[in-house]
Amino acid sequence: MVMHVPAEAHGDERGALLAFLDEARGGIRRTVLGLTGEQASSRPSASELSLAGLVKHVAEVEQSWVARAKGKDPAVTRDESNWHECFVLVGEETVASQLAHWDQVKAETEEFIRSAPDMNETFALPEAPWFPKERVSLRWLLLRLISEVDRHAGHADIIRESLDGKTAFELIDETESGS
Repeated sequence: MVMHVPAEAHGDERGALLAFLDEARGGIRRTVLGLTGEQASSRPSASELSLAGLVKHVAEVEQSWVARAKGKDPAVTRDESNWHECFVLVGEETVASQLAHWDQVKAETEEFIRSAPDMNETFALPEAPWFPKERVSLRWLLLRLISEVDRHAGHADIIRESLDGKTAFELIDETESGS
């Protein structure tokens, strides 16, 4: 898990953007360290958000954006009838299974971005009020993903601290020390 992005961040634009995305992912992944499935699925604040739900959501969002950039349909189609399920574990889903899924999504994202001929390559998004109407570039896609994951990492920090008092700083220390 990346704790911080060094100034030289992999030497090129793609590497820098992927490193910042990985740093944001780490911000969320750290918040579930040492928790039981029950703790990770709990909602200790007025919000409906849980750590388990945030892990699932960001993995699903990343997969869907990259699938669209590839000209494919997302693995999971969401609409008003099932939107709530992207923030909760359902059926046999666990935090561990969602983290493993996110690892696969990460690998697919990185392979796709590194293999693209040009960061200026554009793609169209489907009609929806939350998508830009114009074509967007792969650069825009990575910036969108960084923004999305970073925003939810802040939510995750608050939820984790509400659960057991651990802050991001303590979780980083634990990760670095191997505790």
